[in-house]
Amino acid sequence: MAGQVIRAPRAFDGTRALHDGISVFVQDGKIAGVEPVDAPVPENWQLMDYPQGTLLPGLIDMHCHLGADSHDGGLQRMDSDSEERLEEVIDDSLRRQLAAGVTTVRDLGDRNWSVVRRRDMARGIGTADRMSPTIVAAGPPITTPDGHCAFMGGAVEGPQHLRAAVRARVERGVDVVKVMGSGGLNTPGTDVSSCQFTLEELRLIVDDAHTAGLPVTVHAHALAAVEQALDAGADGIEHCTCLTADGVRITDALLERLARQGTTVCPTLGVTARGVPPPPVKATMERFGITVEERQQASARMHRAGVRLVSGADSGINAGKPHGILFAAIAGLAAGGVPADAALATATSLAADACGIAARKGRLRRGLDADLLVVRGDPLEDMAALAEPLAVLISGVQARGAA
Repeated sequence: MAGQVIRAPRAFDGTRALHDGISVFVQDGKIAGVEPVDAPVPENWQLMDYPQGTLLPGLIDMHCHLGADSHDGGLQRMDSDSEERLEEVIDDSLRRQLAAGVTTVRDLGDRNWSVVRRRDMARGIGTADRMSPTIVAAGPPITTPDGHCAFMGGAVEGPQHLRAAVRARVERGVDVVKVMGSGGLNTPGTDVSSCQFTLEELRLIVDDAHTAGLPVTVHAHALAAVEQALDAGADGIEHCTCLTADGVRITDALLERLARQGTTVCPTLGVTARGVPPPPVKATMERFGITVEERQQASARMHRAGVRLVSGADSGINAGKPHGILFAAIAGLAAGGVPADAALATATSLAADACGIAARKGRLRRGLDADLLVVRGDPLEDMAALAEPLAVLISGVQARGAA
């Protein structure tokens, strides 16, 4: 069967820049070859030439909530939305992500398995009529009664119920176990500067998940929750804000430990240009002295210390963090001082590694899925280029309305 060739004068292959351009050969939904920009096009193959573009692997948003509607209060509204409304929100969220060049999403908190069900429905569907990012799903996060996001259906208490919670996720076939290690900015009454579980409880969750072959990532704003996640052997930490009663505290010793243990950190940067935090979030930020710039610089400091970073925007939770804002999370790393190629890797190759899908996605490499993004300009010189997709392809099929 004839294929297609996607050509651009610049490329990022998931790990490095290719300044001399590239031709990616696509056949049967896979990358059939990666050749120089002037490679001849086989007879009857389609040429898609983007002389003003840069070609990259499709982006991977490592922290989103597809059931949240991209407006203020979106996370909490999942609690009251009807099942029909929730399905509509998930549809819209996926469309927004795809239009922004995101071809894989990692959902880290749905209500009552809604995104897990959507993932299961979507498997095997790859037609142009049902184009959608690949979904990596956690289901409802494991949390405490009245804890952060308890309304999603994952609140449990006591060793027996914690084991049952992990078992339920194994039976549902989740891709990752999400645990709320501290309180959250969007759940009134929870404490963002302290732990929700004991170390023994968190260690039980991690050990049972690992026995079943599942990774664990822990929501942790509190420094104590970050340290607890490390003590328990968690694979990832979301936010990693490191809050104490006296403000943010990130020591060199902590960074060295994060790097030594190989823990993946998703700092959840990224807001719209005019994004204003909802009042409760703004109040918490002011209380602890958190600013966008401080978060960017702290993330860059983690990178310099050798911490494994990935990018996710906490997409969907409010108007400042709508679905389709991943480019701002990547740009936030660069603004803090992370080199452009390293920042792009956090949403391509490193993200695929952390999701366990590196054999399929995240790189421009023969045999991988032809999930591709072409943007106008050069993001290695100006990250604003990421906000201008020229083409988005899933398994070699161009997404409608995504360019």
